[in-house]
This record gives sequence, structure tokens and C-alpha cells, in this order.
Amino acid sequence: MAMIEVSDLHVVFGTSVHAVRGVSFEVAEGESYGIVGESGSGKSTVLRAICGLAPTSSGAVRYDGAALKSPRQADFYRRVQMVFQDPYASLHPRHTIDRVLSEPLAIHGFTDRERRIEQALEDVGLGKGFRFRYPHQLSGGQRQRVAIARALILEPRVLLLDEPTSALDASIQAEVLNLLDRIRTERGLTYILVSHDLAVVAHMCERLLVMQHGKAVEELTRARLQAREATQPYTRDLLLASEGYRPLQDA
Repeated sequence: MAMIEVSDLHVVFGTSVHAVRGVSFEVAEGESYGIVGESGSGKSTVLRAICGLAPTSSGAVRYDGAALKSPRQADFYRRVQMVFQDPYASLHPRHTIDRVLSEPLAIHGFTDRERRIEQALEDVGLGKGFRFRYPHQLSGGQRQRVAIARALILEPRVLLLDEPTSALDASIQAEVLNLLDRIRTERGLTYILVSHDLAVVAHMCERLLVMQHGKAVEELTRARLQAREATQPYTRDLLLASEGYRPLQDA
């Protein structure tokens, strides 16, 4: 049984913007699945529809075999968490890291706050000294580590990753991706990763879906991506455009 199943998903904004058009895919438990395409292809909207932040006009999203209703129930957000693209915008500038990490625990009724906060910071490579700092006192990479810690603190089964390194300097992108890779292995997590960067997808994902103009164009395995075995013209164009990419090396 798939951990996440998206069936004939359509997302329409207003009366004229058909952002996602009949997209379907399945993600197995423990798999890292990529969605790639140019800006405006609808890839981030798919993630937002899964977590209930974008309206599903038709189609279905299932988690662990059960169809999801709108609005999503609180238990869903314990099991499925999202990491957003911009660590500068996703953290409240006037909240300490302690408060950032405490809020989801309070919302979901966890009582072992101290242990979970310290463990979450340790898991992402930040020590206790970061706990009472403010976001402006952290680097971009440290902020994204806090965002990842916030997603992990409820011990979810699925992480939805929306361009998690695109706002970071190239020098620290690999560090964050390697951190995410390690956490997935240690915890047996399921990832859905959105990116426009084929190097990131090749580094992180076993399979990927190529999107264009809101539609699914082609599904590839990592091996087929690396062998340039695309069958659709749009996918081949993406590969040609990224001809200079190299697989990311471990930091």
C-alpha cells in the first residue's frame, strides 16, 4: 500500500487558473519521490494540495490508504509535515527558536517539551546554545535546520519538501541535503521533494515526476534520469538545459 497516493488531482484558483491538471502518482513508505519542472509547472501546488493549503477541485489524495478530507484533521499534521522553500520567511522574526519549536508541541498536546526540543536541535546538528536565539542571529543554513527541526519534532512519517535548499548558498546546499538524507535513513521517513534542480533530485530521490503547465509529463527512475533515458521532448529539454549538472558530493 502506498504511503501517499494522488489520483487525478485538479487544482483551480478562481475561475481561470488551472494550476494542476489530472496529476496522479504513488509514493511508497520510506521512499524519496521527486517532482520537477520549471517555475509555474504546478509542482509546489501539488505539495500544498496534499497538505490542505491549496484547494482540491477534483481528484483524491490518500494517506496510508485513507482518503483525506478538507480541512485536514489535526492528526494528519502530526503525521505529515512540510518544509518550505525560504527559511527567512518560514520562521517568525520575533520568536526565539525555543518558541518556534514549542508551538507545535503545545498545539498537539505534547508534555515532554524539554526532551523533544533538545532532541530536535541535536538531530539537525544545532546545539543547546541555539535554543534562545532569534532567526536573525542565524545563518540561512541554520535557519533551514531549525525549520527541519520544527517539522521533525512531532515525529511525522512523511516530509513534504518544497525546494528546501534553493534559497541557500551553494556551499551549504549539500550539507542540508545530506542531513535530510541521513534523517530519512535513520527514521524510515517518506519524502516528497519538489525542485527545479535535477542535481538535487538525482541526489535525493529514487523516482521523479516531471511536470509542465500543471500536467504530469513523465515519470522516471533515478537510474533513467542519470542515463538520460527520457522519452518525452519536454523532459529531454530539461536534461539538455541541465547538461552541466554533476551529482552532489557528500559534504
